[in-house]
Amino acid sequence: MKFIPSQILYFIRSRTTKRNFKLLFEFLTALTILVIIYSVLFHFIMLFEGKEYSWVTGFYWTLTVMSTLGFGDITFSSDLGRIFSIIVLMSGIIFLLVMLPFTFIQFFYAPWLEAQSRAKTPRELPKNTTGHVILTSHDPITINLVDELKKYDYEYAIVASDIQHALELYELNYKAVVGDLGDPETYKRLRIQNAAMLVATNDDMANTNISFTVRDLSEKVTVVTNADADHSIDILQLAGSTHVFQFTKMLGESLARRTLGMSMGANIVGRFDELLIAEAPAMRTLLEGKTIIESNLREKTGVTVVGLWERGRFETPQPQTRINSTTVLVLAGSAEQFKKYDKAFPSYRAHNATDAPVIILGGGRVGRAAAQILDERQIAYKIVEKNRRLSQYDDCILGNAADLDILHKAGIREAPSVIITTHDDSMNIYLSIYCRQLRSDIQIISRANLDRNVSKLHRAGADLVMSHASIGANTIFNILKPNKILMFAEGLNIFRAPVHSTLSGKSLAESQIRKQTKCSVIAIGKDGKLNINPEPSVILDKLDEMVLIGSSDAEKSFLDIYR
Repeated sequence: MKFIPSQILYFIRSRTTKRNFKLLFEFLTALTILVIIYSVLFHFIMLFEGKEYSWVTGFYWTLTVMSTLGFGDITFSSDLGRIFSIIVLMSGIIFLLVMLPFTFIQFFYAPWLEAQSRAKTPRELPKNTTGHVILTSHDPITINLVDELKKYDYEYAIVASDIQHALELYELNYKAVVGDLGDPETYKRLRIQNAAMLVATNDDMANTNISFTVRDLSEKVTVVTNADADHSIDILQLAGSTHVFQFTKMLGESLARRTLGMSMGANIVGRFDELLIAEAPAMRTLLEGKTIIESNLREKTGVTVVGLWERGRFETPQPQTRINSTTVLVLAGSAEQFKKYDKAFPSYRAHNATDAPVIILGGGRVGRAAAQILDERQIAYKIVEKNRRLSQYDDCILGNAADLDILHKAGIREAPSVIITTHDDSMNIYLSIYCRQLRSDIQIISRANLDRNVSKLHRAGADLVMSHASIGANTIFNILKPNKILMFAEGLNIFRAPVHSTLSGKSLAESQIRKQTKCSVIAIGKDGKLNINPEPSVILDKLDEMVLIGSSDAEKSFLDIYR
């Protein structure tokens, strides 16, 4: 309903509509004159046959015959009358059944539909639009980013190259604007001067064109682009990109860093000032099989368990929560505290030395990035790839990853981990099930291209799953709100929040923040200093600033209660 006034306004003001109305009026006038002529001739031919009817009856007969209704209550008896009836019938078929519908659709209905489409898919943003984010494509990264923008009340617009694409986005409940990505006028209509950020995740050449075009219009707007090729990074920076990322390469590196034996301790995955967030797989460590209270982590090292990943599901830790082989601990602490952790709980590699290689299934950009990280850490690996372009490398095995002989050749019997990196989620699910059947104790790390398949991959047997879309969206959003929100992993956020008036004067234990919201307070800022992993007895002051960690739902719950 909200689009009806704009549809009518466009429809009335359009020059094409005015011309079409004129043509439609001329056609209806000609049709009316023809009906009048036929009615007059009907009257005279009936007099010729010795019958007399009123003029109204003449119009009635003409319209019934021309519309092919032909009730048959009034007929001619002479050959002249019958020939006249045939002429009226044939002209009616042409004018009423063919030309009139065509004319109505062409000159009225089609322009009305176009008016509807244009009203739903504007070509510019309101003049007072400011602080918005412009997106130049609709892909998995964009989908995830839009969800986060909506959560924090950011305005956004996705640029669609044509009305049909814009309508498809509109039907999916996205805000779309029609425009040419290479046309400066498009970005002027999108109020680029007032935008907070432009995100280009197209191909490298399109991103270069977009960056160059936008930078010519605005020097201050933040331009974030994705680069597929290594040599494109410098070109995109020269074109005007503020930040250039290789999201597929970042995904491969993140997958490799979570491999058993990759590091001698916890893997640092996030930094919030001097506060560090790390992930530590419990598989084959001294923590496996213990409860959190039995591990004495806080007493021994000072780090705090702020969460647990259990096959893709984030859980709030409780003292009696048991640490399984599939558990990934989310830890918070300072650099010094993590040094103590590394000494107290050595990793798999520290006491399980082995020459068995890590298996990488898929030799694309993600697989090669993972291999590069493993190579830098001097960890043996084998890439299984069916494309012959990698066959010249010593560490590549040419063949299908679903072939048992190929997997045996790669070392599936002894490998500590397998990293699945194909760009097809269906194939990743298949390979996860297959590898889990072959080895119940092997660590399986998989890539997910779409977020909806993360849970499927966990059910298929993957221990860790990382989404390309989430990594990209989180990285971009962290730039948009620096030092306020840190997003990492799948839906896990760190965020700042002032102490609410209802919490002021209470101790951390008395506040029951974790119980009410499932968010954990991991640091308290006071007088410019950060108290990392504060004791439960710490008193909250209204001037303090809390740093909390929790899932997206937990964060929403906290904001609803303590906004």
